[in-house]
Amino acid sequence: MVEDNGVWKSGKGKGRRHPKGRTLDDSALEEVVNLLSGQELRRDMLIEYLHLIQDEFGGLSQPHIKALAEVLRLGEAEVFEVASFYAHFDVLGEGKRPPPLTLRVCESLSCEMAGASALFEELTVRHPELRVVRAPCMGRCEAAPVVAVGHNHVVQADDSKVKLAIGQDLAVPDYETFEDYREGGGYRTLDALREGAKTPEEVQEMILQSGLRGLGGAGFPSGRKWSFVRAEAGPRLMAVNADEGEPGTFKDRYYLEREPHAMLEGMLIAAWAVDVEKVYIYLRDEYPEVRKVLENELAKLGKHGIIATDFVELRRGAGSYICGEESAMIESIEGKRGMPRLRPPYVAQVGVFGRPTLVHNVETLHWVSKIARGGPEVFNSHVKNGRVGLRSYSVSGRVRFPGVKLLPAGSTIADVIEASGGMLDGHEFMAYQPGGPSSGLLPAHLNDVPLDFDTLQEYGSFIGSGAVVVLSDQDSVKDAALNMLRFFADESCGQCTPCRVGCEKAVKIMEKQWDTTLLTDLCEAMTEASICGLGQAAPNPILTVMQHFPEEV
Repeated sequence: MVEDNGVWKSGKGKGRRHPKGRTLDDSALEEVVNLLSGQELRRDMLIEYLHLIQDEFGGLSQPHIKALAEVLRLGEAEVFEVASFYAHFDVLGEGKRPPPLTLRVCESLSCEMAGASALFEELTVRHPELRVVRAPCMGRCEAAPVVAVGHNHVVQADDSKVKLAIGQDLAVPDYETFEDYREGGGYRTLDALREGAKTPEEVQEMILQSGLRGLGGAGFPSGRKWSFVRAEAGPRLMAVNADEGEPGTFKDRYYLEREPHAMLEGMLIAAWAVDVEKVYIYLRDEYPEVRKVLENELAKLGKHGIIATDFVELRRGAGSYICGEESAMIESIEGKRGMPRLRPPYVAQVGVFGRPTLVHNVETLHWVSKIARGGPEVFNSHVKNGRVGLRSYSVSGRVRFPGVKLLPAGSTIADVIEASGGMLDGHEFMAYQPGGPSSGLLPAHLNDVPLDFDTLQEYGSFIGSGAVVVLSDQDSVKDAALNMLRFFADESCGQCTPCRVGCEKAVKIMEKQWDTTLLTDLCEAMTEASICGLGQAAPNPILTVMQHFPEEV
């Protein structure tokens, strides 16, 4: 095996380094080298290489980790710490073999309400030959409860469907292809802009007039980001956040499985407006079907000359909620642990590889293309309760027809429940989660508050990504809050003590008896001292339950 200008090729070689530590296994090295043969070796592709190894061998053995470190000229500890940071990497103990198959049972709030615990026990008994584990949200809350079968399938938790998925090839959804989109006028707006039909400033003004704000949760005016990044010296980069890891959220998956080119054209319009050199799409690992769709359609964009073949890189997440935070996502794109960065500097100034970086989420770019084609009124002509625009609510829980509901931004929880077919038979509306676990829980009597940006703060909540979970009189708000804090405790990156220790201590207190005085002090420390939004927002389930459901605690 030889190395030629950073590209590994098969063959025999001499003079290989043998650093101190674990002895290098020649067969493992040969397997890794053959797997990476012909690729330009890059440090930032470490997570992609780990996926390749795990997909090929079913897990990450210690000899393979050592071999990859050797190939990349990295310390073994550096490769190990990245592999062990992400939940989807199965780091095997010394001499251990990977299980034949792993069933991961989602234990997020929607799935737990739908019987995930009982399902876990049932699958453990029915499939003793497999490994059955609990796992966080998989972005299919409308089908709760769900099970991930290996790394290729997420199915509704019916045992017959689980059996069917075992050994089955990945099923790509029926979606609007490049040919369909092009026939309907797709990419004509992008073509016209590239030919000078409008200036970047004019398109930016159109986006600002529409009222479009970041729909990943932060709600920052979308067009304004462009001027911040454009003001920085190039080369500039762009990162698309398709990680939507907030439990209860699945709207981005919904659009990518149906209209991927609406997002892709919006992405290229934004990239044109900011004059970026390269785009990275960071996709959550729970969406293998979407990954296949994007691989197919990006190849077509290159084939038809809409993008250069290396202009867009599709990066695969590895199971880490914190990577939904933009700076943690950027660390992951660079092949590192997804640790949020301290600010300033902001990613618009120092982002991917230290370059000014424009970050947008999937749904935001979905609307950028539609607004650029049809004008601001595509978005801002929808007005309700004094709120302008549209929102895609991911709805699950005790409603008759869960799913993505596109409604005016001024819609209330009553509107959302009505659009979802009402409550399930025998269930009375009691509470709701308006924007994922970070938003906490609100009582049913607050059913006339618009679910939009800047409308829920006075109630100790916020809309976030619009992940709505509806609870009924048959649910416990204390149990729901505990479910949310367990998630935060599992997903804390561990970088800062207030979040790492605070989430763990909160779970222990809530599991025994709610000491409201102690919990209040703990929440204050987490909110004030945590580095990023995870630790700052993790107390919200506790605080909102104590505020709105005092009789429960």
